[in-house]
Amino acid sequence: MPISFERAFSIHADALLLRGRRSSILASNIANGDTPNYKARDIDFSSLLKAAGQNRSTTMTMTGTHRDHIAAQPTTFTTQLKYRNPLHPSLDGNTVDMYVEQGKFSENALKYQTSFTFLNSKIQGLMKALKGE
Repeated sequence: MPISFERAFSIHADALLLRGRRSSILASNIANGDTPNYKARDIDFSSLLKAAGQNRSTTMTMTGTHRDHIAAQPTTFTTQLKYRNPLHPSLDGNTVDMYVEQGKFSENALKYQTSFTFLNSKIQGLMKALKGE
């Protein structure tokens, strides 16, 4: 029976990539907490993960029609950043609420670790199956 790595890892590999991207966005928000006119941003994780799951079932190929076309590189996600509405607007135009950002960052870090642990257990299970244990 052939092993399908795509099926074995399912959506967890994509979730790990998205959580990593979201961590850097949230860290950027925290770092710019005192920057005037900085707008806090985030991604809609659930809609991007849902789209990634749907894209798994459909494969699209691109064909170059001219010799100067650059070969398309596969991308997993198109991250569309959204602006966060502030709970308490500040006078300098900054929309970062430090408590909200730190909470979201902590929640994302915990979910990242959970996805990583789950993916790691999948890999260990596949390795045991390949070794015949």
